[in-house]
Amino acid sequence: MKAVVSILFVFIFSFSFAQKMKQHRMKNFDKKAFSFGFTLGLNSSDFTVYQLQDAYESYGLVSITNKSQPGGQLGILSSLKLGTPVLRLRLMPCLSFQERVLEYRSIDSTIFPTGKGEERINSTSVDLPLTFLFKTKRFNNFTAYALFGGQYSIDLQSQQDASQNYIDPFIKLNRFDIQGHIGCGIEFFAPFFKFALELKYTHGMTNSFIQDYSPVAKPIDQLYNKGWWFSIIFES
Repeated sequence: MKAVVSILFVFIFSFSFAQKMKQHRMKNFDKKAFSFGFTLGLNSSDFTVYQLQDAYESYGLVSITNKSQPGGQLGILSSLKLGTPVLRLRLMPCLSFQERVLEYRSIDSTIFPTGKGEERINSTSVDLPLTFLFKTKRFNNFTAYALFGGQYSIDLQSQQDASQNYIDPFIKLNRFDIQGHIGCGIEFFAPFFKFALELKYTHGMTNSFIQDYSPVAKPIDQLYNKGWWFSIIFES
């Protein structure tokens, strides 16, 4: 994901300096009250992990580390102009596929016989993000924007009501989550449509973790979803 960020910013600056005055394509696009489109992209999902302060004394836990994993998303969008072309409100429902990994190191062999182990948590989520976009004035066929907002997520793969398997225990997460997000993007106007490259960071505002006192859950206090999202957006 760091490579994607670097490439995006290099592309922005190189494109900006290379621009010469050109005829505007779709010059009335920003005057439209509504616009519609679709998006597809990649994400890198992760957790912010808080373990119990006495996790070592009580459960022999040395550490829990989280590893981000790649995923993807696709969705549709509708955008509303808020009085001026530089401010828009956007709703972009997405179906996202995510995976997160927790790695454990423990001196208690009853949890992991080798002292090390990992838990993989997969999610297929319906995400409902509502976002404010603050755009620059158009320069030729190019604009940039900053964004912030929030989203309500429904995890279709959540096992919050599933019976725990104490032979092969798993982490339970709440089915519903609220996340905030912030990011930026660049837009390009083609002859018949507009497309954008967008990068945003999301972080959960509520604790998603369900404590059921299974061996892998006992040392954990809280888990918050977080991640980077890279999207390609087509709009007309």
